[in-house]
Amino acid sequence: MLWTLILVLIILWVLGFNFKVGGGLIHTLLVIALILVIIRLLT
Repeated sequence: MLWTLILVLIILWVLGFNFKVGGGLIHTLLVIALILVIIRLLT
């Protein structure tokens, strides 16, 4: 489930760069997802 969420966020992030959609919200969600991945890998 977590990996699916991360994949969707990365796709939205790339689309945000291409079409300037979403702005800061997508970047914030991506940072949160990366923090969760790091925490999960460390535990």
